[in-house]
Order: sequence, then structure tokens, then C-alpha cells
Amino acid sequence: MLAQVTHILGLTSIRRVRTLPVSGRVLVASRQKVNASDVIAEAQIPAQHVLVDVRRALRLGSVEQAQRVIVRNEGERIFAGDVIAETGGLFPRMVRAPADGQVVMIAGGRVIIEVQSQPIQIFAGVPGYVVEVIQERGAVIEGQGALIQGAWGNDRVAEGMMINLLNSPDEELTRQKMDVSLRGAVVVGGMCSDPEVLRMGEELPLRGLILSSMSASLVPVARSVSYPVMLTEGFGRIPMNEAAYTLISTNDKRDVALSTPFRPQAGERPELIIPLPAVGEPAADFAYFKPDQKVRILGAPYPSHVGVLVRLLPGLTTLPNGVRAQAAEVRLSKDTLVVVPLANLEVIQSV
Repeated sequence: MLAQVTHILGLTSIRRVRTLPVSGRVLVASRQKVNASDVIAEAQIPAQHVLVDVRRALRLGSVEQAQRVIVRNEGERIFAGDVIAETGGLFPRMVRAPADGQVVMIAGGRVIIEVQSQPIQIFAGVPGYVVEVIQERGAVIEGQGALIQGAWGNDRVAEGMMINLLNSPDEELTRQKMDVSLRGAVVVGGMCSDPEVLRMGEELPLRGLILSSMSASLVPVARSVSYPVMLTEGFGRIPMNEAAYTLISTNDKRDVALSTPFRPQAGERPELIIPLPAVGEPAADFAYFKPDQKVRILGAPYPSHVGVLVRLLPGLTTLPNGVRAQAAEVRLSKDTLVVVPLANLEVIQSV
């Protein structure tokens, strides 16, 4: 069975395909040098129309009643959350606009809103060169350097000097460590459970933040900040794996690129790239399971735990929940051997 591979490599060749979801304009040429934060393609998502049924939303008895409570006019600009219709009285009921746009029609107790077209920009994500242009869609970018792939990211891209605050893999990033000396840096900070740390990063501002793990409750804050945030391990209180910690420690104060998309279905993962002048070999995104591989468990009851695959179990194994699946024995520590379905494992490739 093939497994997804997480790369933690001191030197590799990195090739990424960056494309628009719709036809647009490509802004780069073949053999052009790019930075990770360069926009390589852009497009406009066509305007969409949203129908708001006021009569049904307010449970009114007739179209005429619905028409009377609509408080907007055709041609009017509105914003998400604006009141479209209101019943009035002591306990008024309201219908609000679902998105920014313009009212294009009011009829039959319904309001049609034209939602504004949205610009899309695709970033290179990798410092390197354009090796292929994909007409009206994007490009293929190739670069060289050290690579650490993460478990979660907030979909941002930035570059800057990496400053490592960790003296050990299990340290926590606290408010006391966030000072003005970190302004403009990509900071490596360990575990985090305080949302104010992320907000302070916005105020400094940071160029990026690499954490081993953070509380799941911090996701809305992490998504709201303008700088990229990457987790190397996942959610909870999980120390950084030794391979990533060592690679980061030996490259402290280097310029890096941090790209943090998180779209597993599309094969896009957050990545820390440390550009290097040497040429590395490309790394495969998938590998076959085999004994002695370092693996990470993706699901409960051992989420994000790293261990060593001891052996693949023959045939199908009956799991505690009654499901029969292909599985393997994984050693998490000297005294802990667990059985994990292969679907809940990924291989960690490190050099």
C-alpha cells in the first residue's frame, strides 16, 4: 500500500506546479527567477448571483407581505450582514445579506444579489526558476534547498530570516519571548496555547511563525493573521520531531521561504524551504510501507505521534472499532507497541 511521505530533507530538488482554478493571466516567463512570494498568475472569479427568499426566511403568509418588509432597493450596494428585510415590532425578525454585492432585482418576495467578482492570485511558493509555463493557468517552479513539510498551515506565503527560539524540541512559545528583536523574522517557537502570542506576532509584525503544535482553539486566530503559520506536528501539545528540530537548529539566521497552504485533497501542504546553492535529488511524494520506516500516526488514539514501523500485519486486521483493515505494528517507545491501520499512517523521510 502506498503512503503519503512527509519530507524533512537537508538538501533536495523542489518542483511545484502552481495553477489557477480558472483561466487567467500568467505573469512569468520560462527560465525566470522568482521568489516564493511572487505572484505568478492571476484571474477574476466571475460574478455570481445569490437568491434570497424573504418570504420563506421570515415565514410570511404572502408575497405582498414579503415585498413590504424588504428595506433595500434595486441597484443598491450592500455588504455582508446588512439587513435586507425586517418585520418590525417588539421582536423583529431580519434577513441579512450573505455577502458583499449589489441588489439587481426585487420581485415575488425575493431579492437577487450580484456578488462581487473576486480576484485570485497564485504565488510561486518556492524560491527558484520557472521551468515550464502552463498557458492561461500558471507555471511549474523548481528550486533547491532544505525542505521541512508541516502538518497544518493558514494559507499564506512570506520570506525572511529564520530566528530559532528553541533550546529543546519541547519548549513553549509564550508572550514573554515575543519582543521587538523578532520584527520582520520567520520565528521558530515550539508549542503554543495562547492566542495573544499570535496577535503579538501581527503587531510586531513577524514575517512568519513555525510551531511544533498549538491548541485547536487557536485556528480562527491563526487564520486571521496576515503572516504564514505552520505546524510541524499538529494540534495539541506535541514537541517538534527531532529531525525537523535538528535541521532548523543548524540553519538558524538563514533566509527562508515559508508557504503554508493546507489542501490535502489537492496534495498541497505547508512547507519551510531553506534555499541552498547545491543541487539535490527530487523526493517522491509517496512510498511503499516497509519495516524500520519512521512513521507518523494521523488519527486517534495517537494523533501526530511518531514511531517506527515494526512489521506489516498479514491480510486484514480487526480493529477495536470492529472495522477490518490493513494494519501495521508501530513502536512509539521502548515499551509501547500499537497496531495502526495503514490508512492512518504517513511516512516521514528525513536525511
